[in-house]
Amino acid sequence: MTGSGWDAALERALPGQHAAILQWRREDWPAVVRRADPGLVPGQVSLGMPLPPSPAGVKGRIALFAADCDVARRSLPLTLADAARAAPERWRAALDLLVLIQFSMPLRTYGSLAMQAITGQPYLSATSDIDLLFFPANTQALRIGLSLLEQHAAVLPLDGEIVFPSGDAVAWKEWISATSKGARVLVKDAGAVRLATVENLLATLEAA
Repeated sequence: MTGSGWDAALERALPGQHAAILQWRREDWPAVVRRADPGLVPGQVSLGMPLPPSPAGVKGRIALFAADCDVARRSLPLTLADAARAAPERWRAALDLLVLIQFSMPLRTYGSLAMQAITGQPYLSATSDIDLLFFPANTQALRIGLSLLEQHAAVLPLDGEIVFPSGDAVAWKEWISATSKGARVLVKDAGAVRLATVENLLATLEAA
């Protein structure tokens, strides 16, 4: 965010949040776009700061919002290749292989692995998942991506979502399980969560 954006965030924050916000600002770490708050004023965006887990494993998040003019830059989620350097040793060999062969379906990551790579702070634990996003442009790319994730989920704790050209996101594990005709899946977008049929989502790929 811009300096004025951080100033506004500090003014609205609870006293116990000031130190984290000041560190985020000082390090120039990115805030994360989250689902829009109900009643959000036009021209504003809902953001969040996911904090490293506490010693007890409790995950904290500071909710922010900013005017569009205070968003200094926007970027896609971190590529898996860039995030892999922060992975623990137990994942390294399998993850390096996934990075090597994912050229046919470039993968991006979010969640604990991405935040650890960006900030250098300890986000990952023994129970963490590797949250991945892939963005198929057509049904063939969707099949390739799902096959790639299924194969590597046997040796890595993979999770994450398919992001369709419309911006709709569906958990890829739920998509794989939705095999019956007319099956519906949970769809997330920037403003809401809803159910949609697999057929309707596939139609957005064909139309892209």
